[in-house]
Amino acid sequence: MRHSHASARPKSGRLAGFLAVSLAAATLTTAATTSTAAAAVPTGFTDTVAISGLTNPTVAAFAPDGRVFIGEKSGIVKTFDSLADTSATVAVDLRTAVQDFWDRGLLGMTIDPQYPARPYLYVLYSFDAAPGGTAPRWGDACPTPPGATEDGCVITGRLSRLTLDASGVATGAEQVLLTDWCQQYPSHSIGSVTFGPDGALYVGGGDGASFNFADWGQRGNPCADPPSPAGVNLSPPTAEGGALRAQSVRRPAGEPVTLDGSIVRVNPDTGAGMPGNPFAASANLNARRIIAYGMRNEFRFGFRPGTNELWAGDVGWNTWEEINRIPNATDAVAENFGWPCYEGAARQSGYDGANLNVCETLYTGAGQTAPYHAYNHSANVAPGDGCPTGGSSISGIAFETTSTYPAAYDGALFFADSSRGCIWAMRQGANGQPDPTQIVPLVTGANVPVYLTIGPGGDLFYLALGAGQLRRVSYPTGTNHAPTAVATANPTSGAAPLTVQFTGSGSSDPDLGTTLSYAWDLDGDGAYDDSTLDNPQWTYLTQQAVTARLRVTDPGGLSDTATVAIAVDNPPSVNPVVTIDNPTAALQWSVGQNVPFAGRASDPQDGTLPASALTWQLTLQHCTTSTSCHAHNVQSFPGVASGSFVAPDHPYPSYLDLTLTATDSDGNTGSTTVRLNPRTVVLTFQSNPSGAQLTVGTVTQVAPFTRTVIVGSNNSISAPSRQNLTLGLQYRYASWSDGGAQSHNVVAPATAATYRANYQLCLFTC
Repeated sequence: MRHSHASARPKSGRLAGFLAVSLAAATLTTAATTSTAAAAVPTGFTDTVAISGLTNPTVAAFAPDGRVFIGEKSGIVKTFDSLADTSATVAVDLRTAVQDFWDRGLLGMTIDPQYPARPYLYVLYSFDAAPGGTAPRWGDACPTPPGATEDGCVITGRLSRLTLDASGVATGAEQVLLTDWCQQYPSHSIGSVTFGPDGALYVGGGDGASFNFADWGQRGNPCADPPSPAGVNLSPPTAEGGALRAQSVRRPAGEPVTLDGSIVRVNPDTGAGMPGNPFAASANLNARRIIAYGMRNEFRFGFRPGTNELWAGDVGWNTWEEINRIPNATDAVAENFGWPCYEGAARQSGYDGANLNVCETLYTGAGQTAPYHAYNHSANVAPGDGCPTGGSSISGIAFETTSTYPAAYDGALFFADSSRGCIWAMRQGANGQPDPTQIVPLVTGANVPVYLTIGPGGDLFYLALGAGQLRRVSYPTGTNHAPTAVATANPTSGAAPLTVQFTGSGSSDPDLGTTLSYAWDLDGDGAYDDSTLDNPQWTYLTQQAVTARLRVTDPGGLSDTATVAIAVDNPPSVNPVVTIDNPTAALQWSVGQNVPFAGRASDPQDGTLPASALTWQLTLQHCTTSTSCHAHNVQSFPGVASGSFVAPDHPYPSYLDLTLTATDSDGNTGSTTVRLNPRTVVLTFQSNPSGAQLTVGTVTQVAPFTRTVIVGSNNSISAPSRQNLTLGLQYRYASWSDGGAQSHNVVAPATAATYRANYQLCLFTC
């Protein structure tokens, strides 16, 4: 037990790039720390906290002996003896090697299924090093130049094996199995690692390309994709870089093959490709590893129990989220799901319009392996599911196996969307496969669910990144039902030193005769490790505001939590008053603009707070409507009163939130946020003759049309050849009015501009 005299410590409430929320349009808001609303589940189900007090958790693994491992985005892996263990032990700290920036971080992890006989933990993370380089290269930031969304801070991905001792702590050197996955831009990084039923290790990573424009390697080609060396911009039709890396296994013999946008099947001891893989006879070592490719960001995947079927959730661009099925992950067939030439079951217009050889040969050849299921960003996943539409990021895959859930859920496919904050069940159809016509919501209002897994009792567990929790979805049956936690305190406020009598004996269980176990977090640090008594006492020596927590658990493992607020105040404790002096809401930023910031905070007890008490958070809000936005945390600036940032590139509509949070000596926090809207410009696109289909970014339209974009943003534009225009006659592309290539990028100017694609009539032949 910890010493009973404790002061509250600042809590980490920072959300990572997977965060998706709906935001009001207020320009400036001030708030203190608030609690998270409970998620909703169907009648009869419970959604309870299994482990709390985590910092941006991204992945979890249950060992065969009951031990629990949880990876945090920063690169720390924590271990717990069991779900009943309330105190974490750090298994390994990889923060020096991991780049925790935007959507990068430690994102994949699995335990050897023969643990502890084979005491290995496998981790997959964004490696803070350029190809062939060493870490740390950038730290958890990206300076300008090169700029996170401009030329990009190039890193790689890494798969490593860690040897664990009897307490679950890594010992000895990290064994690197794979380093690849060149990533120019800060999203679509690495994803999942899991064992298959054949004992092989399955690993996936995204394309590492731009999410702002159709990316074929035209911004410096730092990954040295063909046909040119690094540093030389690529152009259609021969470009093979950017998102086209997801098709690299189709490159001509002798050209490099990358692992971007693919799933690989490797030996868990060496990282080498497994015998029997589709390209096992290739001279290229990476090609030998690949079993499926053509994916944008297959962030989460898993096997359907009792089969060799591998199911993957692929995060889409602006239109479709995909669930892809590999019928037999151990056979010699390599599925090509088509990205970036396809999104969903349709051609992706941004890449189709560029007339890229990589895509054109796919369109006229084998085509794609169509998604098993895809849902549109603007539509409900299931009718009336109560989940928001707009921003979407499929973020979890798991299958029901041995749960106590109702029979309707037998063999169901569970999948999550972190932007929508929901988890659904795709129930089995008559053929035994998940049926896309039988999708029902399981959890709604989840706080950024980024990982699903099946744990003890066959229950579904999920990581709520925004809440810092591992949560458990159960369906109590028979005589065991979840208890109800009740926590009270006397007194709840007063001058220090303050001795508080806590009472938890009012907690109850509907099953008569059940003996509950108690675990208290009395010092407010998020760990239930301060007392196991039903009615403990605690003395607070310093001024502070503490949220004390009680967790009660029944013998069947079901639990519930309750909180009670304690204020130790002499004089009365208040939250700091926080002020952002610069910038103000009047600022309108352009891409690449350097934006200075400055702020301050004070409270009656401490007076003016030092810079060390301040933390800034820059968040980009990407909106699909004026009120539906999802957030990408761009960068944090701890311990400074002033500084600056460079405004990132992103499609419009979007805006920036700059939040300043202050923590006083008592642990009280206050924050204020200023919304910074971008400076926009209207671009007009025409054709001569009019009526040609032109592609800007991800969308193809009939000219003339206009686009509102952010000043300084980078926009890909294409003018497809051979179009039937005036009187149905055939025309071929001739030139752009700005002198650019048929497919090229334009940087949005400060004033309105027009871009005209000129076509020539095909008199005899095109």
